[in-house]
Amino acid sequence: MRLLTFEYKGQSKLGAWVDNDKKIIDLHEESKIQFAHDSEIFLSMQDLIESGKKGLEQAKKMLKTPQTKLINTEEVKILLPLLPVQLRDFLCFEQHLINSFKSAKEIQIAQSDNPQDARKELDNSDLFDIPKVWYETPIYYNCSRLASCGTGEKIYWPKYSKIWDYELEWAAVIGKKGKDIKKKEAKDYIFGYTIFNDFSARDEQLRVLGAKLGPGKGKDFNNSNVFGPCIVTADEFENPYNLKMTAQVNGELWSQGTTNSMHHTFEDIIAYISQSESIHPGEVLGSGTVGTGCGLELLKFLKDGDKIELTIEKIGTITNTVVKQ
Repeated sequence: MRLLTFEYKGQSKLGAWVDNDKKIIDLHEESKIQFAHDSEIFLSMQDLIESGKKGLEQAKKMLKTPQTKLINTEEVKILLPLLPVQLRDFLCFEQHLINSFKSAKEIQIAQSDNPQDARKELDNSDLFDIPKVWYETPIYYNCSRLASCGTGEKIYWPKYSKIWDYELEWAAVIGKKGKDIKKKEAKDYIFGYTIFNDFSARDEQLRVLGAKLGPGKGKDFNNSNVFGPCIVTADEFENPYNLKMTAQVNGELWSQGTTNSMHHTFEDIIAYISQSESIHPGEVLGSGTVGTGCGLELLKFLKDGDKIELTIEKIGTITNTVVKQ
């Protein structure tokens, strides 16, 4: 199922796309007819996720025999599909790390007083080498979940930043609570998948990463975490690790890759983070950026008014415009 949250006639609703995303079934209105005693399950995406298999089975039945009038997609505003209960972003694509380290090195050299000496010094250091722990462990940071928004929203760039960037990612949504989950069982904890654009103030990020704590305000600002346009349930994918990923800026292709280049899978991630810690329905796990999936890797960045479109096969496209404040 392709589940979305949308605004229709001034109300936020939970729906499912049908007819090649041209029509929407209002799941709450439909459930009042077909499952009156369980209609509250379909008030929001979080309610549906928490209902578990029961809610998904009922939603599938409603899609087969809808009794309410279908809504035209063009009549609604697509919203953030889910406000994450918890949001963590990982770094699972090796090529992105290689490319980003190379670019960060060139930026640091260019900003130095003596670029020639700086290059010699950095060439002889391990500052931009991939650490061994990255290959052993899914590395992540905790994002500001409240800085999330959906497709179509404007991204008003923070005044403290002059280097604007996007990140082509996807994300898994957790469907049930668990702890100390084995990798072979982790797939059962994934409710579905969505697209993730982790907008980044690169100058601020590179500045504070020197303290080796995290990206800080390089990542956390209003609408910096974009999800959507929907959550596609896990059962729709025969193999989620074989999806094409692209990013376009003003209609020009900047980035392309596939989900199959992840070094750590979402199953690896779930097994790791659930060690001695419970994970919960509605948590979102970002994959990190696919190789070539951001301006930093390409050494070209966004500017005022740019339109960014991220597309992932079988999920859809999210579109946002960056705006100078």
